[in-house]
Amino acid sequence: MSSLEQLYQQVILDHAHERHGAGVVDAGVGASSHQVNPTCGDEVTLGVSVDEGGRIATLAWDGDGCSISQASLSMLNDLVGGKDAPEVSVLYRAMDEMMHSRGHGVPDETLDLLGDAAALEGTSQFPNRIKCALLGWYALRDALAKLGTDIAGGTR
Repeated sequence: MSSLEQLYQQVILDHAHERHGAGVVDAGVGASSHQVNPTCGDEVTLGVSVDEGGRIATLAWDGDGCSISQASLSMLNDLVGGKDAPEVSVLYRAMDEMMHSRGHGVPDETLDLLGDAAALEGTSQFPNRIKCALLGWYALRDALAKLGTDIAGGTR
């Protein structure tokens, strides 16, 4: 295993352990979404609210699953907090592009945009793990759609 692969593996394990944003999703959030990955058993409930300016004001999630899904949720929390819908849409599309690259790589600009989530790029080589990495992003997309915001813009 190369030193870069070891670093990426450690980033994933750190996020899976620390779980940024994990907590009780209470009734006070603007909208929530419950998503399940039946092939892996991953499960998440994600709640989000936006402020008057359309920025993500609160994001909380509670779930169980593999290290990939838990790390991805933690990374998502770090990436989207305080961002407005257009910014979140760019991040959503970048994550979607990376995870559907089938390990063929994506531009460095995409990886730079995704910060720690770029560590999940290798996961795109394993079709049964792609949904693990995207589960939280799908929950965010669904919750924001319930608030009238489409961040997918025609992506999968």
